[in-house]
Amino acid sequence: MSEAGANSAVPTKILVPIDFSSSSHAALEAATELAEKFHAELFLLNVIPPFSTVTLPETVSESAIIDAAKKEATAHFAKSQASLDAKGLKATTRVDVGEDVAGSILEAIEHDNIDLVVISTHGRSGWYPMVFGSIAEKVVKLAPCSLMLMRTPKPKSSAKVSSSRLMEWW
Repeated sequence: MSEAGANSAVPTKILVPIDFSSSSHAALEAATELAEKFHAELFLLNVIPPFSTVTLPETVSESAIIDAAKKEATAHFAKSQASLDAKGLKATTRVDVGEDVAGSILEAIEHDNIDLVVISTHGRSGWYPMVFGSIAEKVVKLAPCSLMLMRTPKPKSSAKVSSSRLMEWW
């Protein structure tokens, strides 16, 4: 944590983990408002997981996929950077590759002396977070700094069945 952040509740360095989803976009908007209000610096981080668990055709290399993902992330960040520059905000963007996304976020907190993390959930419930865990949950539990968690509404299921339709099956 930065010295200013350790002595004050006013953030000076705000980290926003970005996966380019609508929920991470909402987190960036909230972080931008905070940065404007408190004259804080923004750090935008995208973590690309390696594709080692996926069997790829011989003609496609893992490095080619990662390079394409980095290029896409950099293009997204360029748009965000332009918008933040127009508002007069200082922002740093970084694309990392790592198997442990939460671990990469926690390393960035330490490395960049972050004093506030603004992170979003994806609103998933049920078996998925129980089996795979939630990145946001891990960061909330382990972050050594203040944290703002933005809850995203639960995604609508495409497997809904009306009660009248259900009665037809019985």
